Amino acid sequence: MTTNVLNTLYVTTDDARVHLEGETLRVVIDNEKKAQVPMHHLASLVVMARVFVTPEAMAACADAGISVVFLTGTGRFQARVEGNLSRASMLRREQYRAADDPTRTLSLARACVAGKIANTRTFLLKARRTRAEEAGSRRFDDACARLLELGRHVLQAEQMDQLRGMEGEAASHYFDLFDAIIDREEMRFEKRTRRPPLNPVNALLSFGYSLLAADCQSALQSANLDPSVGYLHVERPGRPALALDLMEELRTPIVDRMVVSILRLGQFKPDDFESLPTGEWRMKDAARKKFLIEYQQRKRDEVTHPLAANPIPWGMVPLLQARLMARAIREETEYIPFLLK
Repeated sequence: MTTNVLNTLYVTTDDARVHLEGETLRVVIDNEKKAQVPMHHLASLVVMARVFVTPEAMAACADAGISVVFLTGTGRFQARVEGNLSRASMLRREQYRAADDPTRTLSLARACVAGKIANTRTFLLKARRTRAEEAGSRRFDDACARLLELGRHVLQAEQMDQLRGMEGEAASHYFDLFDAIIDREEMRFEKRTRRPPLNPVNALLSFGYSLLAADCQSALQSANLDPSVGYLHVERPGRPALALDLMEELRTPIVDRMVVSILRLGQFKPDDFESLPTGEWRMKDAARKKFLIEYQQRKRDEVTHPLAANPIPWGMVPLLQARLMARAIREETEYIPFLLK
């Protein structure tokens, strides 16, 4: 599969070959040309599978200032090859300037929170349709009404503490309904607990979020952003603050939807988990492997992205959003979060 969006050519099919042809890059799969893009239209080439980029194409990209990013098939960052680094260094410098500017920091953080709240509300609206009883439906209606109100207030937030308070309230309304969404008495959620997760459902969510954070970190590295310097999350040694910012809008669309689905389908049961003396619940090895397989399979499912002409795999969404984040930082414009439909 090939996708050209945001001046980036993505190649995600194993055994594809990228050739130089005149002033263009040609993508060939099974001896058939699948795409041909003029090099002056590109800022980067991203390959997400076992893709062969010819030496001539690599050299031409280096001469033209086009970065070539190599990711594994699961989306893990491997390498970034560039000739002229001036563009990359300018983006990083702008990222750091934005982090030191309270106005720009607040603007980027507001977009992350607004996207998160909008996606949780959309998910609740879809879940509400399955509630037959009137009382249960009213709980969903009340939560969705408050989330809509909070989403509007977020856009006018003038202080970071105020913004984080709205995010916390929105999360509380959302997770208050999580048991009703899952609807499995033997797998109770009760409330969100992170460090440590105090029940199997929280263990699933925490593991899923850790995988998503790694994907977002790889996506930001591919866009040549520093994952450790963020806007909503406070910087700490070893903490990928910007990756945590980026994943906020993607938690519900990618992880929560998957966790709810596998629980409602009965794919995970209480005996897939073990309780530690600390009170932490953890997946057993076999269950963790099963979760990883399911996560990677769902990343191959396709979704419509407003910037892509054709549906793309879910696994590409963090990559596109990282590019949008880079553009917002570089051009000092508003960041546009991904919204679940």
